Amino acid sequence: MKLDLLLRNADIITMDERRPHATSLGVWQGRIVGLDDDLAGLDAAEVLDLGGATVTPGFIDAHCHTTWFGLGLGELDVSAARGLTQLYALLEAGMAADSARPEAGQEPGTGAAPDWLLATGFSQQQHGGEFPDITVLDRITGNRPLFMRHNSGHMAVVNTAALRLAGAEPASFPDPDGGVIVRDADGRPTGLVQETAQQLIQQLILPYSSEAIEAALDRATTYYAAEGITSFTEAGIGGGWIGHSPVELAAYQRAASAGRLHARAQLMPVLDVLHPLGGQHPPGTTPAGLDLGIASGFGGDFLSLGPAKVFLDGSLLGETAAVSHDYCSHGGTDNTGNTGYFQAEPDALRAKIEAAYAAGWSIAAHAIGDRAVDLAIDIITGCAAKYGPRTVPNRIEHASMTRPEQLQRLAAADIAVTPQASFFADGGDGMTLSLGPERLGWAYRAASFLSAGVTLAGSSDRPVADGNVLRGMQAFVDRRTASGAVFGNPDERLGPLQALAAYTTGAAAATGASGVKGSLTAGKLADFTVLSGSPLTADSIAELQVLATAVGGNFTFRSPGLTSPVAVDSAATGPFFSTATNRS
Repeated sequence: MKLDLLLRNADIITMDERRPHATSLGVWQGRIVGLDDDLAGLDAAEVLDLGGATVTPGFIDAHCHTTWFGLGLGELDVSAARGLTQLYALLEAGMAADSARPEAGQEPGTGAAPDWLLATGFSQQQHGGEFPDITVLDRITGNRPLFMRHNSGHMAVVNTAALRLAGAEPASFPDPDGGVIVRDADGRPTGLVQETAQQLIQQLILPYSSEAIEAALDRATTYYAAEGITSFTEAGIGGGWIGHSPVELAAYQRAASAGRLHARAQLMPVLDVLHPLGGQHPPGTTPAGLDLGIASGFGGDFLSLGPAKVFLDGSLLGETAAVSHDYCSHGGTDNTGNTGYFQAEPDALRAKIEAAYAAGWSIAAHAIGDRAVDLAIDIITGCAAKYGPRTVPNRIEHASMTRPEQLQRLAAADIAVTPQASFFADGGDGMTLSLGPERLGWAYRAASFLSAGVTLAGSSDRPVADGNVLRGMQAFVDRRTASGAVFGNPDERLGPLQALAAYTTGAAAATGASGVKGSLTAGKLADFTVLSGSPLTADSIAELQVLATAVGGNFTFRSPGLTSPVAVDSAATGPFFSTATNRS
């Protein structure tokens, strides 16, 4: 037997408790054959001497928005602006640059009208809490409609031309369920549209073409590969304000077939795209799903369907998440009277979720506020009691505010959670002011989830927050905000091994894939990441470098040292690679 690939002279962190460390790893036909002594006497088509570099299981981002991120890489990025003056200048530059293009404001094939100005990466946190003045936006853009995404995904900034196209400019226009068109005291729109109100504008832009989505996936997952990401979960496709096309799954399939998808993908269809199913079902059930009865778990190791995604509430930064106590103002000294809101009436949400669960779907409930977490636990446990457990785990996305008594309820119900440590740097200081000192300890738990026995999955919510996994691990360890403060309860900090586990074994468990990935174990998929040093001992995990990434033993990213043979230098201070090829 000849292996396809043999890694040797490596510091291999397997994340397998039965065999936590190794120095050699063999790959054949996309799977791990064995480690160290298991490989005695075996030859390989390619041998890589890693010179002591660290190998970990491939990183898994259990909650991100890959199509959105990839499209954003082709849109006007305003995330670098600090202060509204800089923001306005970027928009003016975007207008000027697009005016020279054959189809201003649009990448060919996006499906958007050619005169839209599409921007991404806005957050009021970067502008002293201020939102743009719609009068200034109108002066910059004129009659050209603007759609500028907030980096939370839960709101957007638009101009009067966009509102007029949607018919939503008049003060008499009603807010949609679960959303708000923010207006001033005289009923004039401010340009801010929250939650489901975004769909009024997005429906004028959507759907994106399959080619545009495929190109976005190519761009995004090439980026992922350079950061060590081998698998991800796309948290919402097909419809609602988070989807990009009713045939988004088909676009993913075509991208995979064409070699334009560079990481394994689990896709969550949004609950809105499920519909009543025909056929015979148990009495008293009204299942809702996809045609042919396709449900969670359908697919293979490279592309599959995960839970159905449902939004229960909004965001903390936008103060639309459903919390049990008022948000605070003036540094947490005054109550605002605002406790956020649900995206629909709880009974209506319960009925829609139960219909999906009855059809075989697992549920991924976006629940940020503790009131929303209560609702999610109640609905999921009720569904499980009535219809049984699911192979693909039920999840609460974000679980950002959890009271102490909710921890045991989550563990008992076997509900996985995905709190994003990547929010601390940019949003931690703002959330601290908004939540106030009494509840801050409930925010973005980590260590207490693990202590309670709750499955904790590492994720980024990219492009809402920084998607770099090494920086995400560092954030779990130090919980530092932009001001340098420790966000929330310092006791929620994780150790380096726990942080690595979140993005490997924890994320694999939360996505229902522990049997095939998450650890470097014989028989599992040969997904691995090569690092310049060990995240378990590095002074700064965030400063480590990704040197290579492999999916099924095939490199999706290789540093220059891996692509051409170099001499082994035992005196070198940094990692190096020696490549030997044996084709005999």
